[in-house]
Amino acid sequence: MDDAQRATYFLKEVVENNQLWILTDEHGCVMLNTEEEDCVPVWPNQEFAEAWATDGWQECKPEAISLNKWFSRWSHGLADDELAVVVFPSQNEQGLVYYPDELEHDLKQQQSKKKR
Repeated sequence: MDDAQRATYFLKEVVENNQLWILTDEHGCVMLNTEEEDCVPVWPNQEFAEAWATDGWQECKPEAISLNKWFSRWSHGLADDELAVVVFPSQNEQGLVYYPDELEHDLKQQQSKKKR
């Protein structure tokens, strides 16, 4: 899947399971850097997050975050810290970079589709 296809899959899976996944280490949430942004990588399920935890990231552990917690704390906290979110990076592809409010908007849009 390309970045856009993985982002679409991510949105559907996260809304379906009501959670998304990050990787953490002893310092907290792991970060990625693009040319323009410092980003928090997020994955649609534990298996994809675990698959990323190789090489220098072997000590990292996947952690689930409920959508309610993401909306109430993470979106605003990331925006306040001027951090972006990289959605469902794979080992070969960067993943799509979202600003926290954009990701929240797309997740809420996906939730409203699911309710129909």
